[in-house]
Amino acid sequence: MMASGKRGTIYTGVTSDLVGRAWQHRTHAIADSFTARYGVTRLVWFEEQGDAESAITREKRIKEWRRAWKVELIEATNPRWDDLWDEIVG
Repeated sequence: MMASGKRGTIYTGVTSDLVGRAWQHRTHAIADSFTARYGVTRLVWFEEQGDAESAITREKRIKEWRRAWKVELIEATNPRWDDLWDEIVG
């Protein structure tokens, strides 16, 4: 999940290239995208799935959640909503 800030907009998506996709959101490479419109640049939570089908199923479930549940998921491992970019680029 990516966010504009701790109390800002949350974006949930799925990708096979986390670094590349996060970079696109961070740099607003797609100017008319949701993340560009709402200033969503901070990677705050991610998880790996075994295959694309599982990843898409999980994404759909999370997108149905209330915001509070998404916040709980993020804060369980990232209570300060730190940008995890450095963690994924290594």
